[in-house]
Amino acid sequence: MRPAELNRLSVEEAADRYVELVRAKVVTGGLSRATAEVYARDVQTFVRLSAACRLSGVLDDLSGDDVDAVLLAFARKPDERRKTASGELQSAASQARFRRSVSALFKHAALAGWVQLNPMAAATVVARERGGLRAERRALTREQAQGLIGAAAAPEAGEEGRGRRDQRTEVRDALIVLLLTMVGPRVSELVRANVEDFYTNDGERYWRIFGKGGKTRDVPLPRLVAHALAAYLEVRTGEEKALLLSWRGRRLARGDVQGVIDRVQARVDPERRRSVTPHGLRHTTATHLLAGGTDMDAVRRVLGHGDLSTLGRYRDELPGELEAAMRAHPLVHDTGV
Repeated sequence: MRPAELNRLSVEEAADRYVELVRAKVVTGGLSRATAEVYARDVQTFVRLSAACRLSGVLDDLSGDDVDAVLLAFARKPDERRKTASGELQSAASQARFRRSVSALFKHAALAGWVQLNPMAAATVVARERGGLRAERRALTREQAQGLIGAAAAPEAGEEGRGRRDQRTEVRDALIVLLLTMVGPRVSELVRANVEDFYTNDGERYWRIFGKGGKTRDVPLPRLVAHALAAYLEVRTGEEKALLLSWRGRRLARGDVQGVIDRVQARVDPERRRSVTPHGLRHTTATHLLAGGTDMDAVRRVLGHGDLSTLGRYRDELPGELEAAMRAHPLVHDTGV
């Protein structure tokens, strides 16, 4: 059972406490000395790389994206045990071991109440037996995304929400899926949203998103999302300022969002259905905006990133995109061939 209160430790302090615990297991016979030292070395490396990547100093503030950045930084880090002129990088086995060590740290952190949610669940860099750590494709294809959007925008006739009858959870679920798929917020930004964060300017509906580091961004809502928001606000009840409420009338928790996606996915045609996480829907937003020719800086501002280079982690490969690009080659059309 998770402790009632969160202990917001710094990354360094959490690592020190965890390493102390790991080394104590040597005394009790729970771990060999060699294994404990491997865990300790990896966790200390995680602390150094977190600082090098300029991530938040608080463990609970680290997201799946942040963990990805550290894992990839480790993969590109020269192996100090094999000093060669070419600066040989980490082996696939070392990369997989490092990921397991980081995962063990966050598993303990979640149980100890140092983090609200384990960010490893949202990390997209996975260990492979060969080739080391690679970013796994998470974005939905156009057909899969359209299937999910269609299921969200048109709930089955007669579908009813769970729990209290005055909480139309199917309307809320539609809004959640549309916001994640078409606007691409972080799941923390989504559940933190309040009703007052949505406003209208010159007939356009906007969402003022409060992001990481105290930064805000105002993002216009696509028409379909604006309609879903209006439909939800018509049936939403309760005095809680939070936009998204559970059927008990309380602010929706981050951990509940995956269940919402899964419920909507269950209505999608099996041929267009693929399991996806909230972070995968953020990838979907970025991938399709960029594939559709949207200016990179505009996509950066929608997602709330400070640097264009960060978009590289969100741009996933789409089936058939190279063929489509070559068919639309501007030089072919200019020559009239």
